[in-house]
Amino acid sequence: MSLRTYLQKLAEKQALTQISLPVSPQLEAAGLLKALEPEAVLLEQVTGSNFRLAGNLFCTKAAFASYFDLTPREIIPALAGAIDRRTACPRASSAACQEVVNLDPDLEALPILRHCTGDGGNYISAGVFITRHPEHGQNLDFHRAMQLSKNELAVRVVRGRHFDAFLNELGEMEVAICIGLPPNVLAAAATSVALGIDELEIANALEPVPLVQGKTVDLLVPAEAELVIEGRIFRDRRHAEGPFVDLTETYDAVRQEPVMVVKAITHQRDAIWQALLPGGLEHRLLMGMPREPTIFQQVNQVVRCLDVHINPGGCSWLHAIVQIDKQTEQDGKKAIAAAFAGHRSCKHVFVVDADIDIYDPLQVEWALATRFQGDEDLVILPKEPGSSLDPSAEPGTYHTTKMGFDLTRPLAAKGKDFNRAKFPKVDVKRFIR
Repeated sequence: MSLRTYLQKLAEKQALTQISLPVSPQLEAAGLLKALEPEAVLLEQVTGSNFRLAGNLFCTKAAFASYFDLTPREIIPALAGAIDRRTACPRASSAACQEVVNLDPDLEALPILRHCTGDGGNYISAGVFITRHPEHGQNLDFHRAMQLSKNELAVRVVRGRHFDAFLNELGEMEVAICIGLPPNVLAAAATSVALGIDELEIANALEPVPLVQGKTVDLLVPAEAELVIEGRIFRDRRHAEGPFVDLTETYDAVRQEPVMVVKAITHQRDAIWQALLPGGLEHRLLMGMPREPTIFQQVNQVVRCLDVHINPGGCSWLHAIVQIDKQTEQDGKKAIAAAFAGHRSCKHVFVVDADIDIYDPLQVEWALATRFQGDEDLVILPKEPGSSLDPSAEPGTYHTTKMGFDLTRPLAAKGKDFNRAKFPKVDVKRFIR
C-alpha cells in the first residue's frame, strides 16, 4: 500500500487530523506536529508550496503494526523474518513518482521545514537515501539534509555506515532521496545489515516494492514514492551542517559535511511531503524498533527471549527492556550481556519475566521495586563504547558506563513470594451501561 492509500484509510477511520488552514514551514508546522503528537496529521496548505505535508504517521509501535494488520508483539518476528527471506523487488512499467519531472529543480518549491529556532537551516528529515556501489550494489539509509540553496544540500553522512564507506572510496556518487514512503521501506532503511544486502529487498519481503529507474541517475527507486530528489554528492566538497536536534532532543554538533547537487526532482501530481519530527516519537520509533530483532536474536542464543522493547523513555535508542522465560538463576545476566551485543549503542538493559508487560512502564518499575537488589542484580560495565547521541558520554571517545538490571524473580523465594496477585476478570458491561 502506498503512503497516500494509508492516509486515506486513516481518514476513513477518523484517525487522521486534517488541517485546512495555511501553515508556515518556518517553525509553525513543526510546532503543530509536536503539539498534536502522537496524532497522525495532514496539512492541506503549507505556505509557499503546492505540496501537502504529512507527519506523526508512525509514532507508536501499535500504529506501525496496524499498517501490516499485526499486533506489536508480532513486529519483531516480522522484521527478523523479512531480513532472512528478502526477495528481489519487481520492476514497474510506470511510476507514480515520475508523473511530474522537473529537470530545472528548485528546492524552494518544496515544504522543507525549519523545526526549531536553533536549527542551522531548513531540513529534509524523512529522506531515505539510495546509492549504488559498483561491487556491492544499492544501499538504503536515512540521512538528514540541510538546504543550502535552490539546488544544493549539506548531507549528514554518519561515519561508519555503508554510505560513508562508499563515498570515501569513490569520491562522488549518484544519489536519490526518496520522500513519502510506506513503513516497510522506512523500517528497512533503518535496519543495520551486512555489506552487499539491498535493504529494499527486506522491504519487499514485508510488502511488494515496485521499482523504477531514476530519470537522471542510474538508481532504482520505489515507484510509489511521493517525491524523489536526484543528484550527485561529493566527498571533497563540504559545507557546515547543523545545528540540528538529534534523537535525544538535544542539539548535535556542527560538522563539515559533503554537498549534494540536485539535478532533478520528480513527484506525483498532487504529492504529499512526509515530515519526520526530529527527536519526536516517530523519529524514535523508526530508529529504535529495527534494533529490536537484533537484540531478540542475540538473547535467544543464550536464553529463551519472548519480546524486546526499545522504549521511548530511553530515547528509543539507549534503553532496552527484554522479556525472557527464565529457567536458571543466571539467565537474567546472560540476557543482559546478549542484549548489549545485539545493540552496541544501548546504555541500560532491563530484563524482566514473562508476567511483566514490557510496554507498561509502571509494570517494569514495579519489577525494579520488588524483584531487584543492587548488590546482586546490577551489572556495571565501565568505560564501554557508547553512543554519540548520548550527551553524557565522554566527549570524543563516546565511552560510557553501561548498566544491566536483572529484574527477574528468583526461581526459589527465600522469603516473601514474588508472584503478583491476579484479580478475577468480570464483564463490566453487565454492570455499567
